Amino acid sequence: MRGGTLQINWHDQQPVLSLDFHPASRRLATAGADHDVKIWVIASDGSDDKLPTATFKSALVPNNTAHSSAVNVLRFSPSGEYLASGADGGGIILWKLHSADDGEAWKIHKTLLFHHKDVLDLQWSHDSTFLVSASVDNTCIIWEASKGTVHQKLEGHLHYVQGVAWDPLGQYIASLSSDRTCKIYANKPQGKSKNAERMNFVCQHTLVKVEYQNHDESKPPIKSHLFHDETLPSFFRRLAWSPDGSFLVLPAGLSKHSSEVINTAYIMSRRDLSRPAIQLPGASKAIVAVRFCPVLFKPRGSNPDGLFKLPYRVVFAVATLNSLYVYDTESVPPILVHAGLHYAAITDIAWSSDAKYLAVSSRDGYCTIIEFENEELGEPHILPGSKEIAKGNLTPETKKPVSADCMKVDISASKLKMEASPVAVGVRAPLLPTENITRTGELAEGNVACENKKPVIVDSMEVDVDDNKVQEATIPMAVEVTPPPVPTKNNASSKPAKRRITPIAIN
Repeated sequence: MRGGTLQINWHDQQPVLSLDFHPASRRLATAGADHDVKIWVIASDGSDDKLPTATFKSALVPNNTAHSSAVNVLRFSPSGEYLASGADGGGIILWKLHSADDGEAWKIHKTLLFHHKDVLDLQWSHDSTFLVSASVDNTCIIWEASKGTVHQKLEGHLHYVQGVAWDPLGQYIASLSSDRTCKIYANKPQGKSKNAERMNFVCQHTLVKVEYQNHDESKPPIKSHLFHDETLPSFFRRLAWSPDGSFLVLPAGLSKHSSEVINTAYIMSRRDLSRPAIQLPGASKAIVAVRFCPVLFKPRGSNPDGLFKLPYRVVFAVATLNSLYVYDTESVPPILVHAGLHYAAITDIAWSSDAKYLAVSSRDGYCTIIEFENEELGEPHILPGSKEIAKGNLTPETKKPVSADCMKVDISASKLKMEASPVAVGVRAPLLPTENITRTGELAEGNVACENKKPVIVDSMEVDVDDNKVQEATIPMAVEVTPPPVPTKNNASSKPAKRRITPIAIN
């Protein structure tokens, strides 16, 4: 593994606000405060002492003729045919890929104008038919991409909607707002349109607060908000679903247990989206973005008693304002930590379709590219109906989401199990390099490992169901949620992984 911050002029020294890899190539799209969208080609020469290179390919907004303000988010469609970009002022542009003399050209396909204020996040449906956007006008809008029309408007948030995620199985949409709530919308089809059920999303859960056990049993439980308020120094709360749809990770978490205030992210099991199942380790800065690696990996078997019981490993990246963590579902601590990457806040994360590159953007005007060796993250798990491509990676076009009802979580050493029991687990982070200080029981500057922290058990969760607040009492115990049946036969070889990645920091 190698990587670092590429010292090139990405967006005229303006903040880089978003980035995304094309699902079928190593082209990287970036969006900046200079009103522009740019396409880059990421490559490497195989040398261990050189960083990956980013070669400018084209600018999608020549002479600022499309967006007239900062571009906050961009996302390629899963088909790779479209690119959506959202900007200040509420404008969204759908770009379509066309063939040209030099190989390719992105041209404006539709302009979507309905939001009244800035668009902060976007997400495509898995079939590239629909697009959902999140805005400062407190709403989310579902668009029909081919027509450029509004399909449905999702209301209910009382402040900026800063993140949105579409379930890869098409059943749920999740939104995260600076009003300190996360809303889970479920698809409840109504009527039929052209012999097909008309998609209709209804708010099923609103996550607001949580109660923790008090160390002093004579005192009442501690009641706390789950998320940061509007003072969070970021415009983005980019949440994400796992590629198989088995769980959802929510950034901008805020956990108050005793006198400690911990920045965290919550993992939600698909089986029970009304409360968190796991709480990731705390860091000194707020978590602002989550992004999953599109490739699933074979289990290494290094931790059979891990929290997740899946027939494959899922890898995902979590970005705080100043650091990057990479987790997998087989180990408790992160498998990779990068601290002090940029001089300003991190804004977005992106994985290449073959898991070769991980890119990070920042408000300091630069991007960091991390390159992994072949099978360094593991050997790809080939799903039924998928195909292998060069160097053991997956082909995005043929990759289909695994039908997953839930994930399975083991928490207690005695392995007591029940389905859909809500708990939250405080997990210790690994010891970091010397530039990060490890203390016991208090937060340090940098990323922190709290040696004597006990797992945080959630006793009850305050959940708004269809905007009616109810209290649901729970019993702290281990959670078991079973994954869907997956055929054991696949085309991948049983060759062991090369080596284990250890947490490091790159200056």
